[in-house]
Amino acid sequence: MRILLAEDDTETAEFIARGLAELGHSVAVASDGEEALRLGLDEPFDVIVLDRMMPGRDGLEVLRTLRAANIDDPAIMLTALGQIEDRVQGLDAGADDYLVKPFAFSELVARVNALSRRRSPSEVQTRLASRELEMDLLTREVRRAGQPVLLQPKEFRLLEELMRHPGEFVTRTMLLERVWNFHFDPQTKIIETHMSRLRAKLNEGGLDDLIETRRGTGYRVHAA
Repeated sequence: MRILLAEDDTETAEFIARGLAELGHSVAVASDGEEALRLGLDEPFDVIVLDRMMPGRDGLEVLRTLRAANIDDPAIMLTALGQIEDRVQGLDAGADDYLVKPFAFSELVARVNALSRRRSPSEVQTRLASRELEMDLLTREVRRAGQPVLLQPKEFRLLEELMRHPGEFVTRTMLLERVWNFHFDPQTKIIETHMSRLRAKLNEGGLDDLIETRRGTGYRVHAA
């Protein structure tokens, strides 16, 4: 699943994001309300985990704005406020569930899974395809022209990001943020190294390169 986590406490955000990533989920982390709103408006998520008290826009304002923009991604509100009226405010703002801090990580995971199951199968994208390239997001399998391509987790995530935007260039900044959860440029060749390995596996046997690189712009796979 693709999950948006909006949490301003760095340690809490890192703990939750790491745990969700270990379960195979793709996690985009926002440290304040403005960033959470930007991400929520820009791309679809299977579940949004939203802290109520954040700098700038609080969780209630972020959620109300998303709902006003017809963004209906399922949302869980996290809060240290446990009064009934606080929960009612969160639900009235458009939250689908409410979790009071402190909470067990296992409970958060159970609630995330429960929310994802509420959506009908037609609403949850489980397969991506571009030309002869196919990706199954549930089994984590990739095939090119029907032949399996064995990828490491980061290679899979890198290809997933490209295939989620067929025909569009995905920038270095986007890949660092979405695949590695870096909100800064580490000034390394991490993307180039993984992209080289990914290409070698996809193009094994002398097949044409399906990934286009445009210097200063980013990478893309061509739409079918």
